[in-house]
Amino acid sequence: MKSTKRFFSHLAIVGVALTITACSVMGPEKATWQEDKEYRVTILHTNDHHGRFWQNNNGEYGMAARKTLIDNLREEVILNNGHSLLLSGGDINTGVPESDLQDAEPDFRGMNMLKYDAMAVGNHEFDNPLSVLRKQQEWAGFPFLSANIFDANTGERLFDAYKIFQIDDVKVAVVGFTTDDTIKQGNPEIIKDISIKSPIEVAKTLIPELRKKADLVIAVTHMGHYEDGNYGGNAPGDVTLARTVPGIDVIVGGHSQNPLMQPDEQNGTLILQAHEWGKYVGRLDFVYKNGAIVSSEYQLIPVNLKKKITNAEGKSERVFIEQEIPQDPAMLALLTPFQEKGQQGLNIEIGYSNVDFIGERNQVRSEETNLGNLIAAAMRSKVNADIGIMNSGGIRDSLEKGIVTYKSALKVQPFGNMVSFVDFTADELSDYLSVIAAKQAGTGAFAQFSGVALTLQDGKATNILVNGQALQANQTYRIAVNNYTASGGDGYPKITNHPNYVNSGYVDADVLVEYIQRNSPLEEAKFAPTGAVKR
Repeated sequence: MKSTKRFFSHLAIVGVALTITACSVMGPEKATWQEDKEYRVTILHTNDHHGRFWQNNNGEYGMAARKTLIDNLREEVILNNGHSLLLSGGDINTGVPESDLQDAEPDFRGMNMLKYDAMAVGNHEFDNPLSVLRKQQEWAGFPFLSANIFDANTGERLFDAYKIFQIDDVKVAVVGFTTDDTIKQGNPEIIKDISIKSPIEVAKTLIPELRKKADLVIAVTHMGHYEDGNYGGNAPGDVTLARTVPGIDVIVGGHSQNPLMQPDEQNGTLILQAHEWGKYVGRLDFVYKNGAIVSSEYQLIPVNLKKKITNAEGKSERVFIEQEIPQDPAMLALLTPFQEKGQQGLNIEIGYSNVDFIGERNQVRSEETNLGNLIAAAMRSKVNADIGIMNSGGIRDSLEKGIVTYKSALKVQPFGNMVSFVDFTADELSDYLSVIAAKQAGTGAFAQFSGVALTLQDGKATNILVNGQALQANQTYRIAVNNYTASGGDGYPKITNHPNYVNSGYVDADVLVEYIQRNSPLEEAKFAPTGAVKR
């Protein structure tokens, strides 16, 4: 077993020193802090965990290494006469099958061992029935916070709105907010009795109340960080919240899964986000004095992330970008049985196929196949898109006729990409289809489609039909793609900066599994090649 020697936070990928002015709002009527005394506070945070309790195949991230890191950060804070809070921006659920098959029990029990102080309720917490979420609260043992989620029948909040922590002489209110996009992104059957109000409208009333009760107000949110408040087709995010509602000192965010290498200061509020999956632990250190935050410093600390290099022999290899963080033995002991049980669960049957579904490299990268149609249809269905598009390089195996298992679906889509979508105008859709329909046969960029017919002529998509209907100039069209191609992978046009782009957070293989379960047995006629896209 590897040594568990002390690992300190000076190995941060980035450290930013800041001088800020506290929100110019009234504090508690009876402040308990001492005049001219400096209070040192550290906020540690993660977000969008998505089932990554175990390290990946390259030995990156994982909760065992996170435990070692956080234990040492807390020790360092204490040695410097400081106090710390550990917060999560939500979306613990939905990511890898070992977690999904066990209702994220290893993840929440791991967070309990890490001693999280609170988390925002994310939209993917509603991928399971509310009864499962209540079990997860018991496993976690810390507050799930959301001030804007209500029981549609009783009008009562489903979760605590906030919790006040006493840090030395300072009262710190931590309040939770959840994106109102949860209603359109969640499973209608699960959220039908849930009412989600605008977090910004709720905050307008709640934050002034909290300023009367606490010296500091920290919002832990699952709303997304959109640069300069340009949220496009998404619900308003953290920037809009900070600009609209004064009185929030710090926003610890999630949902958009951005690695904010330095805080985004808006209206006197510091906005933080630590990417995704526990790849980083965010660390904000600040000094509170005479009723104000007078200085702060921020770091994103990588958790065993690696980079590719070419070694002396000219071969490519992965190396740690910072010193390796040992895995905590107690956390490993907790998580190992869950990992083993999850691996066994991969052999469960998810459906039946009446025909071979072709993912063989030479075919799927050169021509329309029934497996390509199946995957594109599954993505399209999951996010209510008009068109589904799959790059053939992401299809790595066939599905043989007969029983289909979870493991066989993972072999087809092994990369753990996320299904994402964007709403295009008719002109934008035409331009996009023109580029991707022209991708060279025989390459991984060759596209498989669902829901569209077209003819590629002189490098331009013509005669475009979406679900049998001609394009309408005044209509928008939703396309479903994976986040790899959305980011420009395989030479596809980059659309992640489009104002209407959304990463759904759903893993592509899980989406395929769910679709197979709903459509089993898989019939040949439903997914057979049609030649609708003529290149």
